[in-house]
Amino acid sequence: MTSVGSLIKAKSAQPVIHSVSPGQMVREALELMKHHDIGCVMVMEGTELAGILSERDYARKMILSGRTSNDTAVRDIMTADVICTSPEGSVDECLGLMNQYGFRHLPVKDGDRVVGMVSTGDLISQIIKEQQNTIDQLQQYIAS
Repeated sequence: MTSVGSLIKAKSAQPVIHSVSPGQMVREALELMKHHDIGCVMVMEGTELAGILSERDYARKMILSGRTSNDTAVRDIMTADVICTSPEGSVDECLGLMNQYGFRHLPVKDGDRVVGMVSTGDLISQIIKEQQNTIDQLQQYIAS
């Protein structure tokens, strides 16, 4: 089974961590997500992970409460209690965590250092690749 560390490396030779600071306005975070076509950004205080901000946070904590993205700081709506995994975490373990706690993005930390983030889409794509590889191997075995 593939580790999330190898999955992150396969996505990019130099993983990009899209982040905002807790004091930035929510609109800035939304613009960053739009620009990179992503559904979540990390909230960083220097090199420390302070939280994450997802589209779900925005929908549930901004729109439904009548706040505006120009006047609300990221810290006011971010998810602060973030569950993380390590680069050694398996795809199955990560999907299990995401399913158990009901989220779609999982930061990856190596010790105290953030090294990336995986989404359910990343993990499901990896499972599909592994299953297709198994099917191909079985077909070759049967044909030989």
